[in-house]
Amino acid sequence: MTAVIDTHCHLADAKFRGEVDAVIERAAEAGVLQIVSVGAIGSIESDRLTVEIAERHANVFAAVGVHPHDARDCTADRIAALRTLASSKKIVAIGESGLDFHYMHSSREAQEQSLRKHLELAAELELPIVIHCRDAETRLVEIVREIGTPARGGVIHCFTGDTSAAREFVALGFHISFSGILTFKNARAIREAAPTIPDDRVMIETDAPYLAPEPYRGKRNEPAYVVRTLEVLAQLRNIEVAAMGAQVIANASRLFGLPSGSENQ
Repeated sequence: MTAVIDTHCHLADAKFRGEVDAVIERAAEAGVLQIVSVGAIGSIESDRLTVEIAERHANVFAAVGVHPHDARDCTADRIAALRTLASSKKIVAIGESGLDFHYMHSSREAQEQSLRKHLELAAELELPIVIHCRDAETRLVEIVREIGTPARGGVIHCFTGDTSAAREFVALGFHISFSGILTFKNARAIREAAPTIPDDRVMIETDAPYLAPEPYRGKRNEPAYVVRTLEVLAQLRNIEVAAMGAQVIANASRLFGLPSGSENQ
């Protein structure tokens, strides 16, 4: 069984209600050693529940933030609440924040202001940042250059750009994380970018309960399915699956400061 880490999912999502323990157990049985669960979506209660789940499970860690869809709610009080939550020892990152100019659930101005606040908070707390970016690569790069990449770096989660965008993000100090989209045959640009990421910057995720990989596409996603994305990533990078899993573990452990970090560097 190949070992790996799911570097981004949403265990506090309503789709997992009442099943969280079973989902985590199935992930472990599939070889998923650790899980980074992200709050961010919806109200602050999602972040609080995410932290509670992480504190109940030794192999689960958490990130807290305000999703760009909800950037209009990123007030000073919300940032203060995130700062308080980040005092938990299970918090390993700030986010997800970023820009989503595809759906535009919050205004461009609100998203950009929220991103700046998250970059500043990550730097203040000496944590890496988790970035969501859709149809906004150019503007995201501009804002990060303006504010600065947090000293601990960060990750572009669920990467949906092309090779050029990936290179710019890597140059800014970010890791690139691939989701189940990588397994979709029509995701040509993403699949072409996958082999170009430096070995020490590549990661994978499920973004569960969303974006289930083939052959589970259309179903509720869960951390156990990250193994399928790992297999496709290994194939695209022309490397053995076990070696690819070990590389992802090393990268995620280093970025997030996970307990296994010293064992995998």
